[in-house]
Amino acid sequence: MEYLSALQSSALTSPSKPSLFELLSESQLNCLLPPTLRYLLALLTHRHPRHLLRILNSFDEVYALLSLVVEKYYLETFGGGFTENFYGLKREKVLRVRGGEARRTGLAVPAELRERLAVSTSRRHVWSNLAVMVGVPYLKRKLDEAYDVHVAPSRALIVGGGPQYVDRDALPSNPTWRQRWRWCCRWFLRRVYPSVNAAYYFSILGFSLGYLFDGTKFSSPFLWLGGTRMRRLGEADYRAFALAAERKIPGLDSGLGWRSIFDRRVLYARLLSSLRILLPASIFALKFLEWWHASDFSKQLSRKAAEGLELPPPIVSGMGYGDEKQTDAKASKANRDPPISSTSYLPILTVPPPPSSDLCPICLHPISNPAACQTGYVFDYKCIFRWIEGTHERQAAWMRGEKMSEWEDDDGEAGAGDGADDGEKRGEVEEKTPSSREGKWDSGKGRCAITGRRVLGGTSGLRRVMV
Repeated sequence: MEYLSALQSSALTSPSKPSLFELLSESQLNCLLPPTLRYLLALLTHRHPRHLLRILNSFDEVYALLSLVVEKYYLETFGGGFTENFYGLKREKVLRVRGGEARRTGLAVPAELRERLAVSTSRRHVWSNLAVMVGVPYLKRKLDEAYDVHVAPSRALIVGGGPQYVDRDALPSNPTWRQRWRWCCRWFLRRVYPSVNAAYYFSILGFSLGYLFDGTKFSSPFLWLGGTRMRRLGEADYRAFALAAERKIPGLDSGLGWRSIFDRRVLYARLLSSLRILLPASIFALKFLEWWHASDFSKQLSRKAAEGLELPPPIVSGMGYGDEKQTDAKASKANRDPPISSTSYLPILTVPPPPSSDLCPICLHPISNPAACQTGYVFDYKCIFRWIEGTHERQAAWMRGEKMSEWEDDDGEAGAGDGADDGEKRGEVEEKTPSSREGKWDSGKGRCAITGRRVLGGTSGLRRVMV
């Protein structure tokens, strides 16, 4: 990095030339805008599908139209695109002189040179840059989407060795012009587009390497085709922006006062110029929300808000815990029927719900690190993780046939029932050798500890609870 910094600050490089890392950052930000707006629009569509569903289905076209309006305004006003202006960059026509650069002219008369090389002064350069900034990304998105829809599934089916592939896109014997056009488009996507896509990325890589080591003044092949290069905004540029902002719009009467604010030309300019403030404000708001949710202060507020909230356990059908009219705890444990596995037909080890929501149903200790299972019950993360893995001490003791006083009482096993015979239930006092329950019971591995239902995804199906 020190070598690259020294290379960029050498006498061979103009100080107004941006580094490759600035251009890559701007390109990355520009590429993140469409998926971000699509995601926000998808969230709003769930609330108002009647009005926003058509917009979401035609998102690429709507975004290209809005991008054309915004980029045209910023290109004519500030000499660069929306995200380029955010990074202090502009687009400039290449000066066709022998030797390539006119550094002395740029130092002596920067304002005159800026007006001479400004892209906004030529309508041809404006529209050529708009084609690169809006048209090429739109075409690339549509081609990628068409390739994923029409070509990628059939190619994966052929290569994967699945069922016999039938080419439904074959040209019929007497095709219409629409069928012939579709066949040509799919033939292009299947035969030509992969090579075009590879050439697109390799050309960008080649120009980026050449720009990094001062082999070319163009950082992109499209800038080379349009005769435009990227430059940093200088003092003359900011002075020109300030003069343009103070200049009155022709046709507006200065005596109208506040009425001139509602003129459509003033509103159009102010609305698009406000995007310069909206973008950094939204980035700051996102970072603030990330800090807020990760801070201890937010956790303390959430914990205080949930102190008086007592949620009942979820009701799961098919699980019998005895007669609901019985209030005696021992009678409930005695009458409880364990769930039966649908694959091994063995009873599944489960535990009863705790008497308090503050306790973990497995270890019966206060929950310190809550985690929710897919059935809705909340456990301590360490206990439910080890239970699903099948390595919890309670599971191991139960499958060995041992009795642990921390979880079990004298009248029976908590939450499972051991299937003992009548002689054991009469309360015999003599010591008996523990018998293993392997092959007689399902340990509950991969299942919810209370309901006995299988957890999809295993431990990946657990969700940590923010308290």
